[in-house]
Amino acid sequence: MFRLLKGYTTNWSVNAMKFFFVVFARDANHVFEKIGELERLEVPYLIICGEKVNHNNVVYRPARGKYDAIEFSLNLIPKDAEIVAMNDVDTRIYNFEVALRHFDNERVGLVFAKDVVKTGPQTLFHELLFSILRVFPILANGDLIMIRRYLLKRISFRPCKAEDAYILFKVLELGYDAVFSEECYVETEKTKDEKEEELYKRRTVAGIYQALSYVKSPFKIKLFYIALPFLSPLLLVLGKKGYYWTKGILLGFFDYVRGDKGGFWISPHMNISSKTGLDS
Repeated sequence: MFRLLKGYTTNWSVNAMKFFFVVFARDANHVFEKIGELERLEVPYLIICGEKVNHNNVVYRPARGKYDAIEFSLNLIPKDAEIVAMNDVDTRIYNFEVALRHFDNERVGLVFAKDVVKTGPQTLFHELLFSILRVFPILANGDLIMIRRYLLKRISFRPCKAEDAYILFKVLELGYDAVFSEECYVETEKTKDEKEEELYKRRTVAGIYQALSYVKSPFKIKLFYIALPFLSPLLLVLGKKGYYWTKGILLGFFDYVRGDKGGFWISPHMNISSKTGLDS
């Protein structure tokens, strides 16, 4: 069992608020790099990992979807933690303290960081996405989310491929604000080519529609996703990338319509080997 850090202190606390990092890893890749990063930041943490790793702060949990790992972690978070940061293992964090400052506002329940990818199809897509997120939060970047612990405890987790969107929508349903932080960001790698991007969009979109079915989301968000299948063909003007984005969005929508309620990467309608690494 991991070493529970009781009575911890940190240079990053804002207005004496205590926080705790929970990191999610499908396997042992990147785990020790993340441990090094968190210990340099001097933050208290645990890592939920789908592969057994010999370290006091790494807890084994068979990979059953990230929503399951989050639910599993709830009873392992120190009771005096006020802010929980949920982070993916394959990321590097910048300006974390800036995001914490948003919690000075009691109406803010959740802050999610900007994710920066330097290569691959998502570089252009992010430019489009960020322009929307600056106006209102249609989704949350799950690479780094910070949430008030008492709100996290109020969320009942269900199988969902887009657990980050589900958390965002539940926080909004509970009457709290969500903040998209661009100054706090994470560097990560996403998809390498257009075909991977199609699968990524398919999974994410199916998960967002799952999340919407579980919550009472704001009208603007509902309206956006009602319109999305009809608006997505406009992306075709962007060429090859736009074609695969459109295809992934529409396939994800149809997966949900056909009854996909699973929490894993792979839809039951996809004829894809689990060796792709996209199934958890």
